[in-house]
Amino acid sequence: MKPLFTLIILIISSSLIAQTHLKIIKATSGKVTVKDGAEADKDGWTLSPRVKPDIYTAYRTRETKYVTFYTDIDSIKIKVKPGTSYDFVILLNGRDSCYTRVASAIPPKINKSATIAKNDTIPFTLTDYNAINMKAVLDERDTLNVHFDLSSYDFHITREAITLKTHLLANQPEAQAGKTKPNYNKMAKVSRLQIGTAIWLNPEVLPAALAAHGMDGRLGWTWFEGKVVSLDYDHYRLIISDDMPTDVRGYKRENLKFIRSLPCVKGIFTAGGKTYEGFFSMDNGSEQSLILDGSWLQQQHFPDNLKVLKTSVLRDGGGNEYKTKLVQVPPFILGGKKLNGAPALLIGERTPGGTPVNFLGNDVLKRFNLIIDFKHDIIYWKPNRLFDADYRKV
Repeated sequence: MKPLFTLIILIISSSLIAQTHLKIIKATSGKVTVKDGAEADKDGWTLSPRVKPDIYTAYRTRETKYVTFYTDIDSIKIKVKPGTSYDFVILLNGRDSCYTRVASAIPPKINKSATIAKNDTIPFTLTDYNAINMKAVLDERDTLNVHFDLSSYDFHITREAITLKTHLLANQPEAQAGKTKPNYNKMAKVSRLQIGTAIWLNPEVLPAALAAHGMDGRLGWTWFEGKVVSLDYDHYRLIISDDMPTDVRGYKRENLKFIRSLPCVKGIFTAGGKTYEGFFSMDNGSEQSLILDGSWLQQQHFPDNLKVLKTSVLRDGGGNEYKTKLVQVPPFILGGKKLNGAPALLIGERTPGGTPVNFLGNDVLKRFNLIIDFKHDIIYWKPNRLFDADYRKV
């Protein structure tokens, strides 16, 4: 079980030399616009001649799509199928060759007969702030509290925890003593990470500004690509397996949709004989119930006379701030079940990520035991003993 993007690099990093005729496009600016399927990111890619290859991981989908790179004077359109990659060169100012690879977020298929099926179990506690708290041990010496987060990628540790709780700055004694500013790009490498019975060797560890309240870091969904994750709040355990559980009685089956590589599900509000339907990113790193995107609210003509419970400021994983108000929303249908009395944060501007998608916080998600099949992009819902618990309204 390796991080998704590390796995991609290891599996599909066929030598650039072996690809004898690389397509070349030209540029005079280091900024490139990338259109990934229907999503466009203006000037979102920066050319890096020193990185060979510089890998762009396409947003996750099991469908064939096109990714187009637009420089200031040229372009290239690449057909991306699951499990494939394509190498090309962007020649910057006629002299710097920027070797670039576009890779599918889904790794190539691996011969299952060459792998050993196993289940890993990670016990967790649920904090007062709805975080799924797991114990992570780095190199059998540093113990951290990290949370599982379906709205995050990779494995991140906060800069504060890196400095105060790990050996990762041992090669920077002045920084560790607080005399100089740490260089997080030169942290020591981690050779072993253990969470529950799951062990990762030579994992990539990234710094982060924030994690869930009281947590030292977060473990994103991408570490479980191609796996089945069972999230059981009745027994406080997360189970990672190669195959679906044999008993799924009482679970409702739905498709997962990936928006900008984040797993999303459909949710429906009902009010005054009308329905308001949208996709929700599963943000179980959030203590909130629901977070609603400002542009989605306008598109849906969502009721604007809802009872305001409080106003506040929301901060995302990048440290950005968004003014919000907490309101009482109409009944909400999720996983085939109706939830009454849930509050929602309304954001008057587009939510983090720049795409009109809503968020499900863990104050809602914790009410269901979940089976998430990242092989076939299916989710299974089953209400648990927390289903009728009071909602946070602070």
